[in-house]
Amino acid sequence: MVFSKKPDLDFINQMGKDNMPGFLEINFTKIGDDFLEAEMPVNNKTKQPMGLLHGGANVVLAETLGSIAAILTLNLDTHYAVGLEINANHLRAVKEGKVLGRATPLHIGRKTQVWEIKITDNKGKLSCISRITMAILQK
Repeated sequence: MVFSKKPDLDFINQMGKDNMPGFLEINFTKIGDDFLEAEMPVNNKTKQPMGLLHGGANVVLAETLGSIAAILTLNLDTHYAVGLEINANHLRAVKEGKVLGRATPLHIGRKTQVWEIKITDNKGKLSCISRITMAILQK
């Protein structure tokens, strides 16, 4: 098991309620031993002017998933995680519905973590793949 504890989804969703994840209506839907999932609607808050899901919204979803997944691996009394680098490849346009992101660990180290986030459309087709590197800092 990668996660140090498995909090309930309500707790995770409440953490982002009054900031960026809440504004974009990101909703955490599933947590496993080594993955975290969340969905985000494709709507007027997340689309660009041409009516497609904005690439930046994909990155917000990816960074939210990677950041929350990272902190779930830590003892928050002694450590915290911050984003160090993120990249995203936008592979397929999405015009409506929801997208689902799934974060899985590539590296869990003492000072850094690397998470892969795959974002799919309603039909399960890959629309974006992202990788985030998290710095693990001592309080």
